[in-house]
Amino acid sequence: MTEELFLKTKKHLMKYNEAKQYKKEALEKADESVLQNYHIVITPANTDDSTKYIEDFVKKPDSFTDESCKKYTSQDDYEVVSFKKDED
Repeated sequence: MTEELFLKTKKHLMKYNEAKQYKKEALEKADESVLQNYHIVITPANTDDSTKYIEDFVKKPDSFTDESCKKYTSQDDYEVVSFKKDED
């Protein structure tokens, strides 16, 4: 059980093109409630860079594209993350 939990929470670092494909597959598999209630985005793998990206993203999500994450890091490691949309 502990090993299974570890595998589910383990970070999976990807290059940008891998992350883009992973996001595409995640969107195809997600049910409608997930799509309506959660953002699914590509973020820099670096925690500080990712935090800054998400803080800026939530202010104006429509102004961001998948490639926007590249402006927030000098590295080429990314993750696909999901987080709840604001209930405005």
